[in-house]
Amino acid sequence: MTFDLVAHDPQSKARAGVVHTAHGAIQTPIFMPVGTAGTVKAVQQRDLKDDIKAQIILGNTYHLYLRPGLDVLRAAGGLHKFNGWDRPILTDSGGYQVYSLSGTRKIKEEGVKFRSHIDGSQHLFSPEGVMDIQRTIGADIMMAFDECTPWPCEYDYAARSLDMTHRWLKRCIERFDSTEGHYGYDQTLFPIVQGSTFKDLRIKSAEFIAEQGREGNAIGGLSVGEPADMMYEMTELVCDILPKDKPRYLMGVGTPANILENIALGVDMFDCVMPTRNARNGMLFTTQGIINITNKKWQLDLEPLDRELGGYVSTFYSRSYVRHLFQSQEMLGPQIASIHNLSFYLWLVQQAREQIIAGTFRDWKDKMVKQVMTRL
Repeated sequence: MTFDLVAHDPQSKARAGVVHTAHGAIQTPIFMPVGTAGTVKAVQQRDLKDDIKAQIILGNTYHLYLRPGLDVLRAAGGLHKFNGWDRPILTDSGGYQVYSLSGTRKIKEEGVKFRSHIDGSQHLFSPEGVMDIQRTIGADIMMAFDECTPWPCEYDYAARSLDMTHRWLKRCIERFDSTEGHYGYDQTLFPIVQGSTFKDLRIKSAEFIAEQGREGNAIGGLSVGEPADMMYEMTELVCDILPKDKPRYLMGVGTPANILENIALGVDMFDCVMPTRNARNGMLFTTQGIINITNKKWQLDLEPLDRELGGYVSTFYSRSYVRHLFQSQEMLGPQIASIHNLSFYLWLVQQAREQIIAGTFRDWKDKMVKQVMTRL
């Protein structure tokens, strides 16, 4: 994997670039739709390509390992062939799922023992095992196995967790570098900066991760409940340390405003379940602001969901009709809303890229943060 920087915004730390992978190029800044179990919920691959214009999607090691399982993925020739997505894929290592399974897992130096949320069966995730699983899944970008600390957490816990995450990273790198992909194309490994919201730990982690010299780097453990200002402070701190010639991926972030503000701090890649999860509850992000489509005020509104956004779904279906679908509990409602929201997120980062290249990002960002977060 390689990364080319195309432009820098003169009034912020925002940059535009291109990530080159075995399954195609990714223009940054980019938002990556989350396809946890091998599918972006309620969205077909054709819609991901043609309407949403996604350039890369995510899969999740924990969920894919449990179901459909490695035997199925290996027989299919990897996740790309299994789900029919021929563009880049990134896999989360399962560290966040381990964090969320706090009641049914035990973290030790060896790795993490946990019970499946499906049938209660016991499993072990070690750094080496997670590398092997991601090799079998076949993602273009694999994430290191880490512990995502909760917020708030005690300093001593965050420090111990960070040291273990760094030891795990060395084991991930050793296994990754001593193995090859199964399907005839190159994969790459991203380490993850941790350290909760403690400045000294974040600096220590960012410096350690930078020293590893991998093709890209990630920032984890944010957007887990801490105030937005604290997230921005930690992100800026880390971005100033991580190599400028490598892509930076802020994991699990976030709202449209979060994405724009973090682009301004030097982040290149984002993912979040928010656009699809909120879509299933009737929250639509638009170029003019946020719509709760279930509200009665949209009952007679026959305007398209978002005329300015473009794309089939956003310009074909009216607000009144989509409200009716939600009121009737028709499956088509959440499907339309999911495609629309993802289209908006991809539009937003594409607009950001164009503004960075034009040198006008900062002023545009300040205006857009207010506009897209306005409740309509």
